[in-house]
Amino acid sequence: MASRCTIHPMDDIAPKNGDTVGGIPRLMGLDVGDRRIGVSVSDPLGLTAQPILTLVRTNRRQDMKSLKRLIRKYTCSEIVVGNPLYMSGDQSPQAAKAQSFAAMLREETGLRVHLWDERLTTTEAHRHLHAAGRAAPEHRAVVDQVAAVLILQSFLDARMAGEQPEVR
Repeated sequence: MASRCTIHPMDDIAPKNGDTVGGIPRLMGLDVGDRRIGVSVSDPLGLTAQPILTLVRTNRRQDMKSLKRLIRKYTCSEIVVGNPLYMSGDQSPQAAKAQSFAAMLREETGLRVHLWDERLTTTEAHRHLHAAGRAAPEHRAVVDQVAAVLILQSFLDARMAGEQPEVR
């Protein structure tokens, strides 16, 4: 069974002919859940995160195949995976799953994979959608994409501020 994707109209931001601007490849941000994976990518300059799609998960093999296709399409050189820790900073069961997924992604792609604290990103994503006038029932279709954007944007902002992100 093939992966089903909710395609976002931002698909036109794909680089042409595999080019990167200024030699800076893109980063991919992922909000990994049990049922869906929100996907975002940085702009070619590495300044802003853009939503791409929500991947509806089927199985790990198909999920990896779909993600590798997106990595190639957007010429991504690094991946940022949200790490859903408890508010106390302790590891949650979902964080253990995200860390396992990140390790598998690194092994499958050979790319640098960063785990990035994503506490409250889904809550913040719902707030952004509500503020934009989207009704709560409509949130499900895009909330994972918005969460992936928030994860990646936070990472990009920290990197611009000179913080050294953790690499796994």
